[in-house]
Amino acid sequence: MGSPDFAVPSLLRLYHEPQIEVAAVISGTDKKRGRGSTLSPTPVKAHALRLGLPVIEADRMKDPKLHEKLRELNPDLFVVVAFKILPPEMLEIPRIGSVNLHASLLPAYRGAAPIHHAVMNGETQTGCTVFKLDSGVDTGGIIMQQSIEIGENETTGSVYNRLMATGPDLLSKSVLELAKGNAVLRSQDDSKATPAPKLFDQDCKVSFNRPSAVVHNHIRGLSPFPGAYAMLEGKKLKLLGSFMADQPDSSAGSPGEVIESDNQVFVKCNPGFIGLDQVKYEGKKQMEAADFFRGFKGSKKLEKG
Repeated sequence: MGSPDFAVPSLLRLYHEPQIEVAAVISGTDKKRGRGSTLSPTPVKAHALRLGLPVIEADRMKDPKLHEKLRELNPDLFVVVAFKILPPEMLEIPRIGSVNLHASLLPAYRGAAPIHHAVMNGETQTGCTVFKLDSGVDTGGIIMQQSIEIGENETTGSVYNRLMATGPDLLSKSVLELAKGNAVLRSQDDSKATPAPKLFDQDCKVSFNRPSAVVHNHIRGLSPFPGAYAMLEGKKLKLLGSFMADQPDSSAGSPGEVIESDNQVFVKCNPGFIGLDQVKYEGKKQMEAADFFRGFKGSKKLEKG
């Protein structure tokens, strides 16, 4: 069960494992994606069809008709990667149960946006967890985990791609251990749990009234999607890349003030500065920050947030 590109390598890994039979793929319904008006399948559905696998489209996990279709498959196991929350009545269907591949080292970062929150919070380590689903959100017993380091300038996009490649082998090993009856589940310590809720527009607005390291983590944690932004003369300026910067003049400016120096752009924080790489102003194309501000005729002061 999955929809986005993050789940595709896991589908392929399970499909090519000789000891595993993928009986069917459950994915979201076709939707308009991008600027076109035609409907297109989820990445997982598209790959499943190429593999000749049966596909069940579903958006409502509590639909009794969906449950009936799943019972007819007589499944041993549900495998969930970047999908929806399964209601208790669905968890009762498979013989062995249900497992989920989650992009954090649980119990850290339970929720819909674990990679974003880990990078935004300046974590130096994250990873993947395969766990048994229960009635809670990301609370079930842990089967296997694998950690990776997060570089100090690494973006969510980079971590996302590495975990997308790391997770499938971990998932395949976990499924086989479960099938053999050898899996030993480790309970999560709820006292160490941290949240990673879905991100909304207000979460993406940058406050320059914070230390430069915090601002830098915020920007790279939202890069390349959904994108951090600051307000500039009433319009959004997306900040698509940043770097920690030596202060061009420690006494210069107030939070949000833009300083151009040596063909680079710096923004005053509280304290410190960050440098900006790529930006995208509302209604304009993406460009180098230095090129944008060189041609911008208005105020060069970002709202401090």
